[in-house]
Amino acid sequence: MKKLRVRFLLFVYGKTQKLYRKYFKKKKRQWQFTEKQLLEFREDSLGRKLGDFYRKHGFSMIPKMEDHDVHHLITGFSTQFEDEIAMQFLLLGNGKLNAHLLAAIVLGSLILPEYFRIYIKAYQKGKSMRPFHHWDFEVLLWQNFEHLKDFIQQKNTTVLH
Repeated sequence: MKKLRVRFLLFVYGKTQKLYRKYFKKKKRQWQFTEKQLLEFREDSLGRKLGDFYRKHGFSMIPKMEDHDVHHLITGFSTQFEDEIAMQFLLLGNGKLNAHLLAAIVLGSLILPEYFRIYIKAYQKGKSMRPFHHWDFEVLLWQNFEHLKDFIQQKNTTVLH
C-alpha cells in the first residue's frame, strides 16, 4: 500500500516541479557547472561532494534546483520520499516558506502519516540550525564540505578573539 501512496506523491511532484521552477524560481539562474565539472573540485569540497552525490544516485542537475541537492548533503536526508518530506519540514523549521514547501508538507503528512514523528524531529532540527535555506551554494562549491556543514549545524557559535 505504501508503494501506491509514494507513486501518487511522485506523480504530483512530477507535475508540480516544473511549475515551481517557472513561478517560484523565475529570477534564479541555473548553475554554471555540470556534474562532470563538479567531480573536478577538490575531494573535500562541497562541489566534489555534490558531484559524487549525482554520480552515486545517477541523477542529473535540474536547472534552478541545484540548491535542493545541496540541502540533501547538509541535512543527511536521503532521496527516499519520506526523507524528501522530512527535509521539507527541516527547511520549514529553518525559515523557508513558500506554497510548494507547504503543499509538500501537507500532502506528505496526509499520505505518509506513519513518519510524522520523524517530520517533527526534522522541523526541530531545522530550527536549531543556522538559517541556510536561502544561501546561494554555487559560490560555496570550493569550500570544505565538513566545515560548511558544521558551521550550518551550529546555530550559536562562540567567537574567540
